[in-house]
Amino acid sequence: MAQTYNLFLDQGTTFTANIRVLDSTGSALDLTNYTAQSQFRRSIASNTATSFVATIPTGTDGNVMLQLAANVSSNVKYGRYLYDVEIVSPANVVTRAAQGILDISAEVTR
Repeated sequence: MAQTYNLFLDQGTTFTANIRVLDSTGSALDLTNYTAQSQFRRSIASNTATSFVATIPTGTDGNVMLQLAANVSSNVKYGRYLYDVEIVSPANVVTRAAQGILDISAEVTR
């Protein structure tokens, strides 16, 4: 079952978030040789999505890093979005590791 983390992003800034993936006992899941992918969109039914750059810096600590460059976040309309993070095992098994709401606050300085 995916863990829920709500994220907050300031439009027009560089965004970085760390998602820690846990196993059923609450310990960090070993993500060695896994890959990750993540998108956000206005609603589940929306055909338009923006992808985070999702990386696994060190597989053994269970961390997935989500990043979005400032020039990308400045082009996303402020508001509330849904996102999820999927991890892909070396055997190509896809698991939803995290999900939640992404709130983007409006940029004033342009």
